[in-house]
Amino acid sequence: MMAVLQPGVLFGLCGAALVGIGLFAVITHPGLLRRIVGCNILGAGIFLVFGAVARRGAGPGFDADPVPQALVITGIVVAFSASALAVALLKRLAELTVDDRAAPDESRSGL
Repeated sequence: MMAVLQPGVLFGLCGAALVGIGLFAVITHPGLLRRIVGCNILGAGIFLVFGAVARRGAGPGFDADPVPQALVITGIVVAFSASALAVALLKRLAELTVDDRAAPDESRSGL
């Protein structure tokens, strides 16, 4: 007979898998954009685990504690804004580090 996973356990396992995938991406990929995406995956896994832990503490017939849920929602908003800032900084860094040797030099063209 197969054992059926409870939703809290399933969410916890999925969150742990996302944490592992995010850590792998942050550690192994040299590209900054992939590291930002890895941090987002890692954060999503942490939020999922935190929500699953908060839900497991609730007894039968009771709702989950609203404080961890509020913290997860706040963390999602902060993670989104931090990701937007990181991508904007990465875009600016890419603009500043463009190889200027490929562009024609207007000061030598005589125009």
